[in-house]
Amino acid sequence: MIIRKLELNPFGSNCYIVGSEPTREGMIIDPGMLAEEILKHVESLGLKIKVIVLTHAHMDHTGALAEVKEATDAEVAIHADDAPLLRGGNPMMRMLGSFKKPPTPDRLLKDGDVIDIGDLHFHVLHTPGHSPGGICLLEKENEIVFTGDTLFQFSIGRTDFPGGSHEGLIQNIKDKLMVLPDNTTVCPGHGPDTTIGVERRVNPFL
Repeated sequence: MIIRKLELNPFGSNCYIVGSEPTREGMIIDPGMLAEEILKHVESLGLKIKVIVLTHAHMDHTGALAEVKEATDAEVAIHADDAPLLRGGNPMMRMLGSFKKPPTPDRLLKDGDVIDIGDLHFHVLHTPGHSPGGICLLEKENEIVFTGDTLFQFSIGRTDFPGGSHEGLIQNIKDKLMVLPDNTTVCPGHGPDTTIGVERRVNPFL
């Protein structure tokens, strides 16, 4: 399994490029900013990007979506409950100077869906709370979960945005993530990686 993590300024959001070793098919998770940098890494890894998955529609995770989509011709996948926010765009992005309206999603995800990338199979876990359509992506065989802004190292996602719910987020983390094995690697939307076991023991929000 190929994984490359990019921390993208100005928001410090994490973008992940994930690929299958035998097939060289790839997936981009949350292209927040700096499309040229993301695409440079895709090229260096020798991957053919099959899908761009958004863990949610907030601007710090979708800012480079239009340019990455144009360059790769990959399908765009997002949970149905966050699709309206993506389609509506975000006027705050215009302050960054290089805003391009996000494309219409090609695939609307729901809980339990599976995204196949070569020999890799990513299970969609719907974990609303940070946003109505927030998701995590679990690859069971490699024991890794990409959590977007649901779960961070020693923290959780904000819930003060429209459509947010603190109680809902906590419940979804407990029901969908804390049931995973302790050694499951957590790759969050911001900050360093962690594990389910560490967060189960020391995350003050849980």
